[in-house]
Amino acid sequence: MKAATLACLVLISFCATLCASPDKKAEKAVGKLLFGKVLDGEDNPIPDAVVYVTNTRSRAVKTYIVGKDGAYRFPALTSAVDYEVYAQFNGHKSETKSISQFDDRSQVYLVLKIHEH
Repeated sequence: MKAATLACLVLISFCATLCASPDKKAEKAVGKLLFGKVLDGEDNPIPDAVVYVTNTRSRAVKTYIVGKDGAYRFPALTSAVDYEVYAQFNGHKSETKSISQFDDRSQVYLVLKIHEH
């Protein structure tokens, strides 16, 4: 009887430990923060530029219109997906940049430059 009781206590203790320890996968599921600035060729902010973020798996697109400081932010992007990012203003487009699902940073800062010719 004592052995059975001891086994139950050990099992309960083990289960409690599993439930209490943080799950690394659940932590990662919260997502990435993508943020940065849209700048011209002379590193000045470009107000009202539009930043496009494309989920390469679903092809869903999110957009953000930057403010006077040229800053943008996309919180909670899915960590298990690749993204393509670019900015556009007055018919001019920045280079398209990629964010890999294998990039384990929780925050990704990208400067998007639009060169008007």
